[in-house]
Amino acid sequence: MAFSFRQLKYFVATAETGQVSQAAIQLCITQSAVTAAIRQLEEVLATSLFVRHPQGMVLTDCGRRFLGHAYEIMANVEEAMLLGKRDGDFAGRLTVAASYTVMGYFLPAHVCRLSAFYPQLRIELFELSREDIEAGLLRQDFDVAVLLTSNVDNPALRLEPIISSPRRLWLPAQHPLLSHPAPDLQDIAEQPYIMLTVDEAEQTTWRYWQQSPWQPQVRVRTSSVEAVRSMVANGSGVSILSDMVFRPWSLEGRRIETVSLHGLVPPMTLGLAWKAGSEVSPAIALFRDYFRQQFMSPASSQRSAAAR
Repeated sequence: MAFSFRQLKYFVATAETGQVSQAAIQLCITQSAVTAAIRQLEEVLATSLFVRHPQGMVLTDCGRRFLGHAYEIMANVEEAMLLGKRDGDFAGRLTVAASYTVMGYFLPAHVCRLSAFYPQLRIELFELSREDIEAGLLRQDFDVAVLLTSNVDNPALRLEPIISSPRRLWLPAQHPLLSHPAPDLQDIAEQPYIMLTVDEAEQTTWRYWQQSPWQPQVRVRTSSVEAVRSMVANGSGVSILSDMVFRPWSLEGRRIETVSLHGLVPPMTLGLAWKAGSEVSPAIALFRDYFRQQFMSPASSQRSAAAR
């Protein structure tokens, strides 16, 4: 009996989130479907891939080794699906600007894949603030940008959203709010809050807090996502951040949990931007079409959900 690509996807989602419930949310399926797929995969492999804990799923040594193979298999399948779109003979230069969050948590893997597909396409990356990216696009210092389009309000730029990443409440393991059926901003306002400031995260946070009668008790402001992760995991406070930057473990190996906020805060939208009215060069079109294929085509709907 062989395992299926579906089982691999469910396994990877669970390994990355550390929870069956979070994997099910990302994949837009039921928890029982994830559990069944992992159990079937373990039966095929005749080994345990996870150790089950009340706080989540932890990979075994075999699970960690298998995860590397799963990533390789999924990458090969994705590449095969894109063969019809591939034009390895394409040659050119593309300058791409990106904001900090995009550069750190989203773009590198896609640039690596594009480079494999189009060896003669030279992609030059620039990490800048949103303001500098917008100004550079208008001056045409860059061909295209990948940034948080939910922060952009400039009619001189053409925007094309790629993914929408929900923001959830980050909590340390065994925090009382984990058992709350539906925590709201009033509940969160009673907790010490760790405020991320990079990529205008603080301004975005204040926009949705100002629509409520409560305010967060900000204990620390930091531009480091890893600092937020460590402080939350160590019990110093809570935070609200997007799924795109979520990892279930701090650098010290402590567990981080998430709770859905059921529409109380807006998602973080990431996408492409270029100067409105400017000519779309073949290199820009190739870059744009790659992301459309990855995240916006019907065949990629489940993958797009997983990215969210």
